[in-house]
Order: sequence, then structure tokens, then C-alpha cells
Amino acid sequence: LPCDYNFKFIILSNSKEKIFNLIPDAKRNERTSKNGKYTSITLTHVVKNSSEILYIYEKASKIKGVISL
Repeated sequence: LPCDYNFKFIILSNSKEKIFNLIPDAKRNERTSKNGKYTSITLTHVVKNSSEILYIYEKASKIKGVISL
């Protein structure tokens, strides 16, 4: 059953567009760290199954400096 899934990441603020490009049409929520160096990002997107979730995290793992939560 399709449902909303929250993908959560932490990345250097100057690389956040790379995360947004993973799911361009996802709903975005971002919060910058106090010193501005890092941004925590939540992308909310409708997924059809668990393999779609794994696929997105696999793509994210190739982005330098990303932390997937």
C-alpha cells in the first residue's frame, strides 16, 4: 500500500541541493545548525514499497558527507 515516508538526512549546508535532487517533488523540511555548517533535511514522499525506500537511501549513500537517519 502506498504511504508517506519521511526520509531524514544530515548534510553539509553547501551540499543540500544534492539531497533535494534525490526526490525533486518531495515535500521538504530543513533546519540549519546553529553555526550554519550542517542542515538536517526531511523529505516526505509517497512510496509504494520497501524496496523504493532502500533505493533512495542507496542513492543517498553515494553523496559525499551525507548522514542518513
